[in-house]
Amino acid sequence: MKIKFLILSFLLFASGLLQAQVRFEAKVSRDQLGINERLRVDFEMNDDGDNFRPPSFEGFTVVGGPNQKVSQSFLNGKMSFSKTYSFYLQPKERGKLEIGQAEVEIENKIYKTSPIAVNVGAAVDKPTDGDNSEMIADSNLHLVAEVSKSNPYLNEAITVVYKLYVSPRISVSNWRELDSPKYADFWSQNIDQKMRVQDGEYMGEPYRYVILRKTILYPQKTGELNIEPLALSVAVDVPSNRRDIFGSRIYKTVNQTVAADNKKINVKALPDGKPANFTGAVGDFDFNVELSRNTLNAGESLQATVEVKGNGNLKLFDLPELTAPPSLEMYSPERKENVTTNLGGMQGSISEDYTVVPTKKGKYPIPALSFSWFDPQTGTYKTKTSEELLLNVENGPVAANSSSGISNPNKQAVAINDSQFRFIKLKTRLKPLENSQFLGSAGFWSALVLPLALIPLFIFFGKKREERARDVKGNRIRKADKLARKYLSEAKRNLGDQKEFYLALERSLHNYLKAKLRIQTSDMSKDRIEAILQERGVEHSTIQEFLSLLSSCEFARYTPASSDAMKQDYEKAAQVISTLDKQL
Repeated sequence: MKIKFLILSFLLFASGLLQAQVRFEAKVSRDQLGINERLRVDFEMNDDGDNFRPPSFEGFTVVGGPNQKVSQSFLNGKMSFSKTYSFYLQPKERGKLEIGQAEVEIENKIYKTSPIAVNVGAAVDKPTDGDNSEMIADSNLHLVAEVSKSNPYLNEAITVVYKLYVSPRISVSNWRELDSPKYADFWSQNIDQKMRVQDGEYMGEPYRYVILRKTILYPQKTGELNIEPLALSVAVDVPSNRRDIFGSRIYKTVNQTVAADNKKINVKALPDGKPANFTGAVGDFDFNVELSRNTLNAGESLQATVEVKGNGNLKLFDLPELTAPPSLEMYSPERKENVTTNLGGMQGSISEDYTVVPTKKGKYPIPALSFSWFDPQTGTYKTKTSEELLLNVENGPVAANSSSGISNPNKQAVAINDSQFRFIKLKTRLKPLENSQFLGSAGFWSALVLPLALIPLFIFFGKKREERARDVKGNRIRKADKLARKYLSEAKRNLGDQKEFYLALERSLHNYLKAKLRIQTSDMSKDRIEAILQERGVEHSTIQEFLSLLSSCEFARYTPASSDAMKQDYEKAAQVISTLDKQL
C-alpha cells in the first residue's frame, strides 16, 4: 500500500513538471503531397519567446509567411498561452524532403523543434491545397505594430502605430477587434484619426494598408516592458478557381484571425543627479511666473500664474508651489490644462492660477521659483528659475511690523486732528419720563411670557438636531453631495461651452481622486485608478461609471455634444462622486 502511494505521488509530481515545461514543436498540415501541392508548417510554443529563427526550408519555396498568431485565455483560474509562426511551402522536387529545426529563445534558453520528414510524389490531377482559401487569406493579410522607439527613458513618449496590410490579390470587407492591448505599465492615449487606404510595401511587395490605431505611450516603470498585441477577426474575400456564367471569378469570404507581434521595449531609468525640485517632468519645456498686475490697493485681488509649456509628459508631474509673505492672503490654485496629443506626444501648457489678496499697505516680494525637467534629447537635467516679483500695495492699513522684509523710505508723520478722538458729548439734553410704569405693561408681559413660549421650540429643534447627528448615513450623503458640488462648480460654470466644460469635468474628477485618495497626478491612468478603487472596496459598478465618465470626457473633446448631454454628464458626475465618497 505504501509503495502504491509513493508511485502515485511520483506520477502526479512528474505530470505537474511536464505541464509546467516549455513546449516548442513543429507541425505540418500533411506529410505526403504531390509536387504541385502546398503544405503548411506551424511552429508553436506555449510561452512567449524571442529571436525566432526558422529553418532554411531546403528543397521548398516559401510561398507564404511567416504569419504570427497569439492567443491567450483563462480556464479555471489558469492562463494558457500560445504563439504560432506559420509558413506555406511549395516543394521544388520529388522525393523525401526534410523540414529542419527551428530555434527560439525563451527566458534566456534556446529551444529547438525536431526535424520533420515529408514525402513528395508525382503531380496530382486535382491539388487539394493549391487553391486553399484560408492559405491565400493568411499569406496575403498582415497586421503590423510599429513602435517609434525601443529604448526610451522613463516618462518619455513613444508611439505605437497599428497597420493592416492587404495584398491586391484579396479584398477585406470588414473587421472587428478580438483583443485590445491593455498597456498596464504605461500612461496611454489613443489619437483620433480618419481611416483611409494607402499604397505601400510589405516585405518588398506592393500592398495596400490602413492605419487602424495610433497610440501615445508614456512608460511608468523601468526595465523590459511588454506591449500586448492587437488581435483582429477579418472578413477576407478570396478569389477561387470557379467563375460565374459571365466569366467573372467567384470570391469566397473567409474569416481570418490576425495579430500584431508582441513588442518589447527597454525603459531606461533617469540618470543620477536629479535636482531637489525635480517632480518627474520629461521633455522640452519653458517655465514662467507672472502677476496679472503689480500695483493695487489692499483688499483688491490679483492673479499669480505659474505656467509650464512645451512638449512632454505635461499631465504627469506637479508644478512648484508658489509662496508669499503673511500679509498676502493666497488661496488654493486652480489648475488649467491646455494640452493636445499627437504623434509627437503631449504639447501645450499647464498652469496654476493663485488668487492673491493683500491686506496691508507696503511692498511685498513674490519669491522666485525654480522648475527642473529632464531633456531626453540631450540626456541632461535642466532648470529654469523665474524672476523675483515685487507687489506694490498703495492704499490700506499699514502693518505694525512689516513682514515683507522691505523698508519704506518714504515714511511720513501722521497728523492727528484735535477733535478726532472726542467721542463723549459733555452737554446732554435729557428729559424726565412721565407716567412710565413698566410693571404690568405689554412689554413686561411680553418679556415674561416669550421666553417660556420659546422653550418647546428649543426642545423640538434640539431633538431634531440630535436625530440628524445620529443619522450617520444621512450625514454621509449630505457631506458627499456637498463635496461633489464643490469639485464640480467649475464644470457647472462652463455649461454650454463644450470644450471648457469637459476639460473642467475631467479636471474635477482627477482633483477629487487626488484629494480623497492622496494620489499624485502621475498615477492618474485608468488602470491605476481602477486598481486603487478596488483596493479601497468600491463597488465594481461605481468604478465602471467613474471610468466611463473619464472616457466620455476624452471622447467629447473631439465630437459635438448638445447642452442636454452636458447637463446629463454633469448630473452623472455629481452622482458618481457622491456615491464614491459614501463608499470610501
